[in-house]
Amino acid sequence: MEKTVINIKTDPVVKKQASQIAARLGLPLGTVMNNYLRQFIRERRVIFEEGLTPNKATAKRLLIAERNIAEGKNLSPIFNTPEELFKHLNSL
Repeated sequence: MEKTVINIKTDPVVKKQASQIAARLGLPLGTVMNNYLRQFIRERRVIFEEGLTPNKATAKRLLIAERNIAEGKNLSPIFNTPEELFKHLNSL
């Protein structure tokens, strides 16, 4: 199979980390990149993911919400029908 070369610019740290992970998996980095390119062609989409870290205000609200859930406070009841939901909302 004929091959071609793609030159890309990337952060040196990113390249080093990716190469190390690929090596631990027993793969050359080129194989990993080819796999991503094939997936891109097949699915015609690009997915960017990064763990989200809430800011201080959001983290505080999440902590309060988690505490309320653990204590069973500020929770709405379970509704089986839309009518039950509307009856509850109208009672507030």
